[in-house]
Amino acid sequence: MAEGFNTEDMLDMYLFENGQLLEQLQDTVLEQKDADCFDEDSINEIFRTMHTIKGSSGIMMFDNITAVSHKLEDVFFFLRESHPDNVPHLELVEHVLHVEDFISNEMEKIRNGDPVDGDSSDIIAELDVFLNRIKGVEGEPPAEKEKSAASDEPKQFYIAPVATSESHFYKIFIQFYSDTEMANIHAYKTVYALKEIAEDLLYTPENIISDETSSEVIMKDGFRMLLQAQAELDEVRAIVSEGYSVEKVDVKECSAQEYLNGFREDAGDVHIDLDSSVEAIEARAGEVIQQKKEEKTKIAPGDFVIRAKEPGKQKKLAKDKPKAEKASFISVNVSKMNQLMELIGELVISESVVLQSSDLKVPGLNLDNFNKAAVQLSKISTDLQNVIMSMRMVPLTNTFQKMNRIVFDVSRKLGKDIEFEMIGDTTEVDKNIIEHISDPLMHLVRNAVDHGIETNEERAASGKKQKGKVTLSAKTEAGKVWICVEDNGTGLDRGKIIAKARKQGILDETRPDSSYSDKEVYQFITLPGFSTNEQVTEYSGRGVGMDVVVRNIQEIGGVLDIESTPGCGSMMSLKIPLTLAIIDGIVMETGGSSFVMESGMIKEFVRVREDMMVHEPDGDEYVMMRGECYSVVRLGEWYGLSGYKESVEEGMMAIVEAEDKRFGLFVDTLVGKQEIVVKPIPSYIKKIKGLTGCTQLGDGSIALILDPGGLIG
Repeated sequence: MAEGFNTEDMLDMYLFENGQLLEQLQDTVLEQKDADCFDEDSINEIFRTMHTIKGSSGIMMFDNITAVSHKLEDVFFFLRESHPDNVPHLELVEHVLHVEDFISNEMEKIRNGDPVDGDSSDIIAELDVFLNRIKGVEGEPPAEKEKSAASDEPKQFYIAPVATSESHFYKIFIQFYSDTEMANIHAYKTVYALKEIAEDLLYTPENIISDETSSEVIMKDGFRMLLQAQAELDEVRAIVSEGYSVEKVDVKECSAQEYLNGFREDAGDVHIDLDSSVEAIEARAGEVIQQKKEEKTKIAPGDFVIRAKEPGKQKKLAKDKPKAEKASFISVNVSKMNQLMELIGELVISESVVLQSSDLKVPGLNLDNFNKAAVQLSKISTDLQNVIMSMRMVPLTNTFQKMNRIVFDVSRKLGKDIEFEMIGDTTEVDKNIIEHISDPLMHLVRNAVDHGIETNEERAASGKKQKGKVTLSAKTEAGKVWICVEDNGTGLDRGKIIAKARKQGILDETRPDSSYSDKEVYQFITLPGFSTNEQVTEYSGRGVGMDVVVRNIQEIGGVLDIESTPGCGSMMSLKIPLTLAIIDGIVMETGGSSFVMESGMIKEFVRVREDMMVHEPDGDEYVMMRGECYSVVRLGEWYGLSGYKESVEEGMMAIVEAEDKRFGLFVDTLVGKQEIVVKPIPSYIKKIKGLTGCTQLGDGSIALILDPGGLIG
């Protein structure tokens, strides 16, 4: 490459685009893992994906990725061309996923700045054996051939323009999508791909690697190539075809003389017709220009274009049909999005400071105009906040597909026949939330496959005819997202869990087993070191996993709910917030301190009379309302504050719902509703039960954000 060329942008683009391709590859493979074979579209898609990754990896000199993608490309080229019947489908699926894993691991090394030193020789050897078997070739592949495949690395090359009687000549025109970035690199991918069959290859613009401005020329005028090769037209079209970044490709075989004429600048108009000779294009272009001048008042420029000629038909002028609007995307660094989120948070705080300023409370001030402006400011800041939040929202599709992969891998290793179903995978949540739930979901899905689903023999013995099934679903409700992992396995054994809990000293010795509800018993499996498995396996039995799930979920203000029916299966439900950044909160005061609770947690505020209270000898308090009895938490007493109101008739009772339980939270006064910017409690402060964060109020004071789950724990 030319000296001084910026390879960092190329590397970022390489990682981004190939990461997208690998995700699409995994989705395609997992969607058809239960079929008898890949359909033709999937075979073509996987072939193109491997071809693209091979070309881009060759440009970046990642030899091992190039070699392994080339070998898998060979497999799917054979499948596409020969359509063999003896292909073991599940084995092919595993080979594709192994290649995907290998490339993903190498790309992770690239992101971390580590050497890309993974050994692809074993995978290539396995693919060679597989390919020879479906070709009907017995025995292992020759070692020399294997070595050649493993060392198939990109090199600088020179193609001598020596034509033979077998040589063909082609004109190629490529047009990229309007939102394609670094089109010059995409163009070079095509050049690199064609070099394997080319005897001679010319292209314009020429300096596509050393001159970054060539990208603008390519986007405006397209990328044109002249190819001399001993290859048929279909083979060239297979290499150069529409795909990830390419919107249109024209490949036309031409004469040797047309090839020798090279590129004509005056023929490089916006509309390029590769079906005719250069002289015919020039003549027709002159006629069209003259016609436009004469009929300027009748035909608006751009209304008509010359359409390509169909076999046996003359060229004709055709009215352009309006194209559907194409969505345009750009990739943004996550750190910039986080910074933008912090700025909107500061804007919300500043807005509260301005609107709640004590200077506005001076008697006699006429604030009509100010109030109008304040309303408009609040509307704009709210809309801005919603837009920024939507930018951070991403669908759960990729996370769910990773779980699909886990079910496939674990079920194959355990020899269980399991079906995986996804429901609501397009549900969108904050990106930070997804980062926190990936590991918990992985543990829950593995447990469903290992603990929940019985072996095929056990299911048959119990009369279950259908295969095992794991369902992963998501839905949004009242600012929360519910993610459920459900299986149709054996369910949780209440007696076994209680026996294990009593053995470990978890249960109250004075309390009978029957007094524990099913939900209380099932929550024991989330305690550290708790496991009912007698044998330690690769996936379970060590008593770790579920406690990690609960801890990670609680860190983002979520809860884990467990339901189970013996013999029918279990359902693990995660209830987590849609976002961690800005919430609607209720501000309350107790003992001179301010507290905030998410408004969705509070069901109602009530004034309580003393005769509604029930006082137990052990100090516990309850409030009777409409025939229901709720336990009471006095916030001032809970945190040892001074100066809080002791009489319930002087304060306010908030009925709070958390983890399917309701309780009364007694506070001194209710301040009001406010948008709250959630800030983490500084690390130098010891973690306090019942608190999940802090925020700044409009008057500049600090308020603590309450975690209802911690108040009833």
